[in-house]
Amino acid sequence: MIVPVFVHGSGFTGAIFADQRAAFANSHAPNLPGHDAPGGCSTIAEFADFIEAYLSRNGLHEVCLCGNSMGGAIALQVGLRQNARVRALALLGSGARLRVAPWLLKGLRTDFEGTVGTIASKLYAQPSHEDLSRAVTFMRNVGPAQTRADYEACNAFDVTERLAELEVPVLAIAGENDVMTPPKYAQFVAARVRDGRVRVVPGAGHLMMAERPSETNEALADFVQSVNRS
Repeated sequence: MIVPVFVHGSGFTGAIFADQRAAFANSHAPNLPGHDAPGGCSTIAEFADFIEAYLSRNGLHEVCLCGNSMGGAIALQVGLRQNARVRALALLGSGARLRVAPWLLKGLRTDFEGTVGTIASKLYAQPSHEDLSRAVTFMRNVGPAQTRADYEACNAFDVTERLAELEVPVLAIAGENDVMTPPKYAQFVAARVRDGRVRVVPGAGHLMMAERPSETNEALADFVQSVNRS
């Protein structure tokens, strides 16, 4: 049976996948280096190294890497390495290229508090005060240095010309109202891989797994089951 392994995005930890961990009993959601302890990574390739080592260390032989935003980039990087443990990829609000606006990178260097507040406001389609507070708290806890390194790693990531090399099924899940990685990002990936599929979550933003967990979990469950049957 395929095990979902959830990979979080910039400035977050695996805790953002609480609803998925509850729905998928055998799942994993590791914290990436530097996000809960010192000693982080600065490139998508370095994060991919960590994920590959995590799969090996935990004896995970058949997995679906499910990555949100930067986590999706990491999943794609691992998938392109043809790691035999990876049977499928699910990208949640992610893409093959993740350019970051110059104002955001500058803001993380010069006005961290103000900038993470702005980022938080763009992560949900209809954020509550609790949603915004939780997102800001995640980034504060991860800290300025690692959060900035995450976004800089995303900005340098680009595998648009390599998607055809992927040999595993890919599900690209998009939030209908995601302003950070709009649905066109998911459609681009799905159209360029051998077995690409798209699911759009109505009324959801960039963190669809937290904002619309039931719909997101249904899409993931359908995908994992289809891969298990293949």
